[in-house]
Amino acid sequence: MGTEQQGDLIRKHYSTDDHLLVRQAIHDRYTVPDLSFADWVLERVPWHGGERLLDVGCGNGLYYNKLKNRQQEVDYYGLDLMPSMIEHHPLTGTKRIFLSNAEQLPFHNDSFDIVMANHMIHHVQNISTALAEFQRVLAPGGLVVIATNSIATMPELQVLMRRAIVLLTRSGAATVRAPEMPTDRFALENGIRMMSRRFYATVRYDLPSALILPDVEPAMDYLESMRDLREASLPDDVVWEDVMMIMRQQINQLIKHLGELMINKQAGVLIASDDGRFIGEKIATMKASLTTI
Repeated sequence: MGTEQQGDLIRKHYSTDDHLLVRQAIHDRYTVPDLSFADWVLERVPWHGGERLLDVGCGNGLYYNKLKNRQQEVDYYGLDLMPSMIEHHPLTGTKRIFLSNAEQLPFHNDSFDIVMANHMIHHVQNISTALAEFQRVLAPGGLVVIATNSIATMPELQVLMRRAIVLLTRSGAATVRAPEMPTDRFALENGIRMMSRRFYATVRYDLPSALILPDVEPAMDYLESMRDLREASLPDDVVWEDVMMIMRQQINQLIKHLGELMINKQAGVLIASDDGRFIGEKIATMKASLTTI
């Protein structure tokens, strides 16, 4: 798929935040263990208080709301490419929310102590350019915080989708792959390599979890919410609706047999800096916590 076509699909997908809200609601309701991934990401950051923070791809303000609930002292700014995505951000209409591209940040050098880009950088056309921009606007000693998935996340859905495509296509089974997950362009595995080329130190934190679905509807809602991003990768002789019909049959059979559908998730966060001081601080904090056990 060409980058221009990919960009068109992304703009279509995020013309509203409806699809994003569907996925957020499913993760919130069915994830085990029952914890907030956004809160977990923020807990990985070594806060000092008063940081000037840029939330790239801020969307509807998920991380802003979490920071506010935690009473974290930050000087918050948000940025997103799509007007539809910031429509429900609590700060929309203020001078703290910007419409712009991650590849051309409208800020001076050394403007921020923390640049966050959570579950969005895989959508950027030129990831290397975006990382260079994050580095440019980052103050000395500052941190880049990027949450994303592992390439190995949700393997159960991928296996079921590949099986459905094999049943439908005239191509040989050996050539069939499930459509890539959107985050595969910048996942934990290849993302840490990209960031290591740009920053002095990068640390990876992983959070394994699972979706436990008691019936088929949440699974189908999740799949349908990603249609815009995945349908174009199907073989030419395969129709999305037919894939979804077989997916529904397969998932119903699994739930009938097992009582539920478990979908393993692997997500995490990459934290990088140009000087690595945060690593020393993290180690000191860990040592201090061990002495209290």
